[in-house]
Amino acid sequence: MKLLTKEIAEELQKQYPMGSDMEQIVFAKLFDPSSSWSWYLINQDPDDFYYLWGIVKGVEIEMGSINLAALEEYRGRLGIGIERDIYFTPLPAREVWERLLRGEHI
Repeated sequence: MKLLTKEIAEELQKQYPMGSDMEQIVFAKLFDPSSSWSWYLINQDPDDFYYLWGIVKGVEIEMGSINLAALEEYRGRLGIGIERDIYFTPLPAREVWERLLRGEHI
């Protein structure tokens, strides 16, 4: 499965000028099926396809840069790669952040 479709990439790139502003939309959720890690994608550098910005739920919940190439190459404990949640509905970044802090599953 492609982690980013052309449509998702276009939406992420439109938001790139907003940087880390929480008034953006999370357009995609990626996850590791063999762990509890998830990546909620907010924007993408239009000049560097592999540079993403988003919310990461791992050991902690944090915002930061995400390397798409690293996610594409990764194979977890079961030899399974990162997947895109095809049922994820775009949500405001602030809502995703607050729901994750409350321990909700998104």
